[in-house]
Amino acid sequence: MTIEEMIKRKKELGYSYQYISEQSGVPLGTVQKVFGGSTTSPRQSTLKALSRLFEASISYNSSDSESIDIGAVKESSSYSYGSSAIKIDSYEGKTLEDYLALPEGTRIEMIDGVFYDMAAPTFVHQRIAAMIFNIFENFVNENGGPCIPSIAPTDVQLDCDDKTMVQPDVLVVCDRDKIIKARVVGAPDLIVEVLSPSNWYMDIIRKMKKYKNAGVREYWIVLPDTKSVLVYDFENNSNSTEPVEYSFNDTVPVRIWDGKCTVDFKNIYDKVSFLYDD
Repeated sequence: MTIEEMIKRKKELGYSYQYISEQSGVPLGTVQKVFGGSTTSPRQSTLKALSRLFEASISYNSSDSESIDIGAVKESSSYSYGSSAIKIDSYEGKTLEDYLALPEGTRIEMIDGVFYDMAAPTFVHQRIAAMIFNIFENFVNENGGPCIPSIAPTDVQLDCDDKTMVQPDVLVVCDRDKIIKARVVGAPDLIVEVLSPSNWYMDIIRKMKKYKNAGVREYWIVLPDTKSVLVYDFENNSNSTEPVEYSFNDTVPVRIWDGKCTVDFKNIYDKVSFLYDD
């Protein structure tokens, strides 16, 4: 493929520079120069690596060290990161100071000192997240206890350092000492991410490992396109990277509350099904 063809394809797919760099193995700075127009004659090896990325169909059974069985995700779909509405010269080497200096409303997360763009969520995404949050909120209101549910955008300083700040779609924090006025400092007990077409790699691979290592007890990934839910019970299955898979016909128990709270995904789907083509 020519550079012009790849630039066109990049726009069609919505790939960010960071995503292209990660998937092709080409350094981020080189990717920025090629697609930014400052490099018109890149090395042949660079062109080949970039061409392979854009010509190949994306497979969800990754063959690298971060591989995981995510068969619930459609292999025929194309997923990528979104692009930020502001110009950022570099996405690497960032700290909490850089994150807090971003304009209000900027949709960016920071993981291990690297900025990642967040695409705007779809209406289906927002409705599902809101209904799950409402179930958690109602459960806490009816049963009491220290746990506090929240919904995006809520900043979570996951590792209690200045290198990682995430905004889970839905979260539950049961240790109120972790909550300050501006953000959550430390790992929530439960995190729910609703998968958007732009964030499959982020939620299923990168964030899954970060959440597990940070001490999140339970992690749900909701996949609206395939009408499925992946549940990681890190607290009781710390050595497992295999989730329990549910469908939108199932009722999913919340393990941090010993199954006393459940989410009826059939009911949730019934309320958003008019937005589906099938």
